[in-house]
Amino acid sequence: MDPADLKILAALEEGLPLVPEPFAEIGKRLGLSAEEVLGRTQKLREAGVIRRFRARINQRQVGIAANALVAWGCTKMPAEKAGALLAAFPSVTHCYERRPVPGRWEYSLYTVHHGRSREAVEDEVRKIAGAAGLSDYLILFSTEEFKRVPHVRINENGRGS
Repeated sequence: MDPADLKILAALEEGLPLVPEPFAEIGKRLGLSAEEVLGRTQKLREAGVIRRFRARINQRQVGIAANALVAWGCTKMPAEKAGALLAAFPSVTHCYERRPVPGRWEYSLYTVHHGRSREAVEDEVRKIAGAAGLSDYLILFSTEEFKRVPHVRINENGRGS
């Protein structure tokens, strides 16, 4: 990657402009042609630097008001197996492992769930628990969102202009 690629990534992080030719608009801002922006973007995609393009939707504005982190205790099966089972459910948006703190916090797997109501999320988690054979879990619902951005940002991480 070169400085032009980094500038393109930083511009893409801000979102595609809502104009008929968004890559031309980005190119205009960066002093590049639309073809160069599009070509470099494609190369970054092929190299795995850009994994996907997607829309960012304000969940609460579209009625998804119940967001929960579920902590799972999986002492009866290896974490890798339990994690693979949990991650396979379409309603699980994130699944990861953390080391427990013996005597204070015994949970080691975590999943994130979103729904239109707390009841809907609770029902879904109960179904997942039954299907995965896990009975030790704790549902922690969020009450307020303070920040929602991707964890890697070109400009915030000091690599952009």
